[in-house]
Amino acid sequence: MELKDKIIVVTGAASGIGRALAHRFAKDGAKLVVCADRNTEGVQETAAAVGGIAFTTDVSKEADIQHLIDTVEREHGPIDLFCSNAGIGYGGGAEVSDERWQRIWEINVMAHVWAARHLVPRMIARGGGYLFSTASAAGLLSQIGSAPYAVTKHAAVALAEWLAITHGDQGIKVSVLCPQAVRTAMTAGNPDGVASVDGMLEPEIVADACAKAIEAEDFLVLPHPEVLDYMRRKTADYNRWIGGMRKLQRRYNS
Repeated sequence: MELKDKIIVVTGAASGIGRALAHRFAKDGAKLVVCADRNTEGVQETAAAVGGIAFTTDVSKEADIQHLIDTVEREHGPIDLFCSNAGIGYGGGAEVSDERWQRIWEINVMAHVWAARHLVPRMIARGGGYLFSTASAAGLLSQIGSAPYAVTKHAAVALAEWLAITHGDQGIKVSVLCPQAVRTAMTAGNPDGVASVDGMLEPEIVADACAKAIEAEDFLVLPHPEVLDYMRRKTADYNRWIGGMRKLQRRYNS
């Protein structure tokens, strides 16, 4: 899909990958970049910098996502590309509180569900549209030290796959971003964490990869190309891959 002259929504746009996406889309000539985030001051700064508009949106609430979509389409026109980018991470395993499991589920998974729920019927009715979601390499592999993150990012990838399979013949294009470490608030204070085993990328590099993937209508966006090799190893010999991940865990938990 060509980005020029398109109406594009980006959630999590106050910082990190979301802010970089907003800047990249504006640079590529988008008709309007709609920046959404619960951080009102931050999202207003991003919107002002890219000549877009800002929405204070809490993606853990379906009503906020519905309001965002309804308002943009009513006041500015049909949304061509919706980037469901906001996400959070918690460390820990099964002992993590139900409240944290619920919150990460709402933001990392249900926010994508709600965006699709309120956009897919409209997009199909007008002949098509594009859904982009930010997941993680953890959604293809796993996440050392965080069950909630690994589980929710797997679910985000599965949803993107399902949407592409189910609605592809109806004109719905889908891409899912699965990077390793990116220099954002989520990785701040942990520059040498396990996710950075293949290097820490700047958000702008990731945004460039996303823009190219959307233009090519590629489903899987892998700014760290090593992830593809890890996926191949995983499917080729699952037992060996589990062993390798256990070795990685010992390395980073020692």
